[in-house]
Amino acid sequence: MSKAKYTVTAALPYANGPLHLGHVAGVYLPADIFVRFLRMNKHDVAFICGSDEHGAAITLRAKKEGITPQEIVDKYNSIISKAFTDFDISFDIFHRTSSEIHHKTSQDFFLKLYEKGKFTEETSEQYYDEEYEQFLADRYITGECPKCQNPSAYGDQCEKCGSDLSPTELINPTSTLSGKTPVLRTTSHWYLPMANHEDWLREWIKEGKLDGIQQHDPKPWRNQVIGQCMSWIDGGLHSRAMTRDLDWGVKVPLPNAEGKVLYVWLDAPIGYISATKQYALDNNKNWEDYWTGDRKLIHFIGKDNIVFHAVIFPILLKDHGDLILPDNVPAYEFLNLEGDKFSTSRNWAVWLHEYLAAYPGREDELKYVLTSIAPETKDSEFTWKEYQTRINSELADILGNFVNRALVLTQKYYEGKVPEKGELTEEDQLVLAEINEIPKRISKLVYAYKLRDAQAEAMNLARLGNKYLADQEPWKVVKIDPKRVETVMNIALQITANLSIVLQPFLPATAAKLSNFLNFKSSNWEDAGNGDLMKVGNQTNLPEILFQKIEDTLVEEEVKKLKNIELMESKFDVQKDEVTFDDFTKMDIRLGTILEAEKVEKADKLLKLLVDTGLDKRTIVSGIAEHYSPEEIIGKTVQVLMNLAPRKIKGIESKGMILMAEDAEGKLSFMSPEKGFEAGCGIH
Repeated sequence: MSKAKYTVTAALPYANGPLHLGHVAGVYLPADIFVRFLRMNKHDVAFICGSDEHGAAITLRAKKEGITPQEIVDKYNSIISKAFTDFDISFDIFHRTSSEIHHKTSQDFFLKLYEKGKFTEETSEQYYDEEYEQFLADRYITGECPKCQNPSAYGDQCEKCGSDLSPTELINPTSTLSGKTPVLRTTSHWYLPMANHEDWLREWIKEGKLDGIQQHDPKPWRNQVIGQCMSWIDGGLHSRAMTRDLDWGVKVPLPNAEGKVLYVWLDAPIGYISATKQYALDNNKNWEDYWTGDRKLIHFIGKDNIVFHAVIFPILLKDHGDLILPDNVPAYEFLNLEGDKFSTSRNWAVWLHEYLAAYPGREDELKYVLTSIAPETKDSEFTWKEYQTRINSELADILGNFVNRALVLTQKYYEGKVPEKGELTEEDQLVLAEINEIPKRISKLVYAYKLRDAQAEAMNLARLGNKYLADQEPWKVVKIDPKRVETVMNIALQITANLSIVLQPFLPATAAKLSNFLNFKSSNWEDAGNGDLMKVGNQTNLPEILFQKIEDTLVEEEVKKLKNIELMESKFDVQKDEVTFDDFTKMDIRLGTILEAEKVEKADKLLKLLVDTGLDKRTIVSGIAEHYSPEEIIGKTVQVLMNLAPRKIKGIESKGMILMAEDAEGKLSFMSPEKGFEAGCGIH
């Protein structure tokens, strides 16, 4: 019987910030465990991921940091990809949606659906920011949620109650760009008429059937996935725009689509396909082998992405007509942190790259803890105290203690050589039977996407070994029955060898250490369960301590960091990301004198300034009109960022930026130098 073939994807992380432990526990670590297990079972598998580098979140971050969207995605793609490498997440490829192959793949996909008549072109009224002269993407609009009255809901979703929204549903909408109320203007877009797909989606999601033919086994699908999808479908699916009025993203490949890009939730999942194409090119393979035919497509995601992967993307794939649909979408709930939700904006997080830098060599400990508390069916919580407890009482006291005992006693009694297994007692036979059964239970759990329970079963093998040695007491029996001890130690080493196999999906670095201790290596899951892996006379090595215990001081320091964040967040923004000295020296900041000032028409916040910089007289548009009148600032000496790229604002080319101080209430103030400093003086 041939092995099933798999294409496994992990949700594309947004390249607008680093990864925190919530991301890791809910997507990337479980996907990696699943793929490592498949490889050990000789499945043909491709593990696909990449950074999602388009959409409103990227442009918002770019505006906030005062750099271009490309600079944002380059920066965070580098941080994210390095963190994945350092954490040993075993992608076959980690790609980028800003790549040329992705743009072409997305445009070709859109064109195929367009030419098949799968889209409708509709004209509608959408919000427009008059000050910034642009249509607003959903995430550029905030307002009061009509369902739960959250005052900070986004134009596409309320993050408090989880409701799917449209911008026009918001009460008192506000543009996040100008802070003003946007106006409605007419624009045209291409829509996906999702209502046409309700019948087949319902049968496919609930029963695993497509056009009456069984496509997948619905039993492994998680209840929360089916429940959320059916809530959408039973509530009536609406048409959704597949294009946006933005200047950052994949350009719509039609002649009448100037200034329009593909909606990020059309472009992003196609990133799985474009990444596969790049993987195939790099490895002399055919990308279609991974997206057509008899192959299982598995999407590991967080619960906030369920509808996009289990409803919208399947509609797009089916409309395309040539590609497989997901066999399973194992979505995870949310991981919380010390009693609160992870929050990027509040910096309430444990960042993966910071953990890896602070605690090198402790990657497996974090993997173990995150899998132990994985939010598979309900929200769970990470605390530093539980981190300490699980490492100390489980990894160190159970797994580490057993392995150390087995190998140290082998060195002591037999100079490290595997002794011969003699006559077996009933207890020995029960232990050997359990060695055989545990890998089978792990397999059943992994194939059912119950990875938390699967890791617990792997640890049960270490518990079995610990109990076996404690019950047999070879350190006592050796004095009266040395032949019996040979059998006991042989079985202890068989357990250790099996641990080196079954731990590979969960704790790969630890499994590799066990293999080195034993001078035994197997990456074939079929070897697991064998009670004769370690051959008589095989030379083992002296072990090292597998897991150092976590001291209270580490827990106290990490909790203190979070408490400091709580104290800081009430007043001022958190510190921005670190920059190098070279980055700072690129900024040319000088003193300038305001010679002229006037209000910009139809812009309440903007003043047009003529500034003497000591080098030239230049025009700068500044958003300070709510704080200063033109008359009161003429003659002021101000700080000017000289080498900021020119930008047109309300039709006026602005060549620089006035730097101001801002208090916690948003009030602006000039930072004037002492007397005697003139225009042109540098600021260092």
